[in-house]
Amino acid sequence: MKLYKLSLALFLGIGAMSMTSCEDKLEVTNPNEQTTGTFGFTSDDLEECVIAAYHDLRMEGSTGRVGYTIDAVRGDEVWNSSQVWYMPFDDMNDPVTDGISFWPWREYYYAINVCNFILSRTTGDNAQLSESMKRIKGQALFIRGFAYYNLVGYYKDVPLITDYSTYSSLDGLYGANNTSDEVLDQAEKDLKEAMELLPNRQAGGEWAKGRATCGAAAGYYARTLMFRHKYSEALDVLKDIIGGTKYGKYKLMANYGDNFREGSAYENNDESLFEVQYLDYGTQGVDDEWTPVNVSPNATQGHAVESNFAPGDFGGWADLSASPWLYNLFKEERTTAGKLDPRLYWTLGTYEKEWEGFENGNVAYTKKITATDTLRTNNNYGGIPIAKWTNMRTGLYSSVATGLRCGINLRMMRYSDVLLRAAECENEVNGPTEQAIKWINEVRQRAGLADLKLEDFNTKDKLFEQIANVERPKEFGCENGRGMDLIRWGFFYDNGRLDQLKEHGTFYKNKKVDVNDIKAPVTYAQTKTDPEHVKCSYDTYSPGHEFLPIFQTLLNNNPNLKGNSANEGIDNSTDFFGRGWTVHPVVDLSK
Repeated sequence: MKLYKLSLALFLGIGAMSMTSCEDKLEVTNPNEQTTGTFGFTSDDLEECVIAAYHDLRMEGSTGRVGYTIDAVRGDEVWNSSQVWYMPFDDMNDPVTDGISFWPWREYYYAINVCNFILSRTTGDNAQLSESMKRIKGQALFIRGFAYYNLVGYYKDVPLITDYSTYSSLDGLYGANNTSDEVLDQAEKDLKEAMELLPNRQAGGEWAKGRATCGAAAGYYARTLMFRHKYSEALDVLKDIIGGTKYGKYKLMANYGDNFREGSAYENNDESLFEVQYLDYGTQGVDDEWTPVNVSPNATQGHAVESNFAPGDFGGWADLSASPWLYNLFKEERTTAGKLDPRLYWTLGTYEKEWEGFENGNVAYTKKITATDTLRTNNNYGGIPIAKWTNMRTGLYSSVATGLRCGINLRMMRYSDVLLRAAECENEVNGPTEQAIKWINEVRQRAGLADLKLEDFNTKDKLFEQIANVERPKEFGCENGRGMDLIRWGFFYDNGRLDQLKEHGTFYKNKKVDVNDIKAPVTYAQTKTDPEHVKCSYDTYSPGHEFLPIFQTLLNNNPNLKGNSANEGIDNSTDFFGRGWTVHPVVDLSK
């Protein structure tokens, strides 16, 4: 689905940042002008607003290039190899004056503003709404819940705005921080209501082609519950999704790579609960810009994540690299046929002898690569390229699509995530159990790996270790969400886990090395013996900076807004443990 009709509704989001009340001097109305006083009273009008809200999820600060990769780079699978923009996020010490940290805030509040307008027009008893209005309202609730879930994941305590009339005065625009609990309470409420209002993907048409469905709402409802360790409640929802009746039928694609290709044959597939829609390259647009900065009909409307991940030799900006830990994690276990895990092929752009004859073979874009090719992110000094969300493995294009036009839809939630989250919740509530193992094995079987056995996981801690640091990194390596997982698991608040993150997040820097050396294991101890050439992202972690700071200009302009833990350098461990939550201790899976 490509929802790109633009109208006045697109610009409703601007009001959240800049609108003030004004006094009309003349009682004259332009009959051709749309205003909030005359617009939004029909389903056609509100449908335009829904499209505008989806559009805000495609912007650079939300799920496009910057918003998507900010979360990836604060995780342990990805490091910054060149771009100065991402260095503070990789180093976990972003200053309050960094305007990039404002971008997710800006885009998500734009979306919330549009949703609030829609919801102001769809009040009253849901049973009295027409079917079209129910679906419009359900989508607005989903998008608002999605936005608030992500805002909490990025900033923790943010203003909760649910009433469009708030924007009618300057005082109303000066929102104060709400607690993360208050915001997530609202996100849960929104998503739960959306689950009741929206059809499932089996309704067909646009509901099978990218619009938010009750299945998407249920998936994000479960994620929101898990963020606050409501594992029992989340498990019930995840079981219902797996059951395939209430929220639609989902299944794993036989080919893992089908989740990372563009085109109608692959996008919005049976594994996808929700994905953000981008135009396939070459289908629209003639310039070199992308949606965040150009909303004209000539815009290419790509997500530009490809430009961050792809090697400079192929037109990418080579900003981000995969950690040697992730690469070597893939190499630790072979399939039952003695082959490499096929997910390595689609996640990382490395040469492997065994890729000959597999998919498109050893290829970077359409160029065949050999064992001696210096395929790396940042030319002489970079690391392991990331293939996911690029055309590196698709065989479609000879180079990065101008660095800006990649139209591969970003799959924000896949059915494999449902299975692994269900296994995690089952383990937390009842574990370790055969049922948890069964759900994990369903994901492993797609990759051709041997089934896990319950007798090898005799404690809840050991099975959690397998889920968190083996199964999830290999299935979702370099995708959005790892940073938020590390926060909800409390890894920043436990010395053992922080030491583990340091091992995972160590890499070579500023060193001309052989192409195979960038894939070699590297230990945290080497940051002490060779600090010129070896670095760890988490060495510079500053307490509270697992979240992004609230931009100082926002604080200057809004007297009611307060800085968060990153602004103030507050250690969030007291809040985490004060809720009665615990951190699973590190477990050596080899024993």
